[in-house]
Amino acid sequence: MRNAKEIFEEYISKKKLKFTSQRNIILDTFLKEEGHISTEELYEKVAQKSPSIGIATVYRTLKLLTECGLAYERQFGDGQSRYEHSHEHIHHDHLICTGCGKIVEFENADIEKLQNEMAKKKKFKVYAHKLELYGLCHDCIK
Repeated sequence: MRNAKEIFEEYISKKKLKFTSQRNIILDTFLKEEGHISTEELYEKVAQKSPSIGIATVYRTLKLLTECGLAYERQFGDGQSRYEHSHEHIHHDHLICTGCGKIVEFENADIEKLQNEMAKKKKFKVYAHKLELYGLCHDCIK
């Protein structure tokens, strides 16, 4: 299995772009994140390592990472895009608190099975899906 850097380098090359040290720093920083990160949050982390990298470079690199399948862009109803990396991650769904913005990832084999059964029943070929449940977390209910 190819690693994320190889996948990204190959994609960048096909687009006739260069795999720069700045893109490498952004990629490495992004892949270390295990949650959902905004462009601004990623920029702050990248700037700590390399202050010369601008936010526009982070935006462009996240766009490329999304295009090549290494990142998923998510909208959780607050108007801000967040990203999570997809490399070597298993599929999961999300619970989103509309009170505090907390995002909880979960996996459920029964839900996946039901989705597959429904698609088969309706003769539908599923390429991708996402399940996001919105409500209030335990702390916000109090």
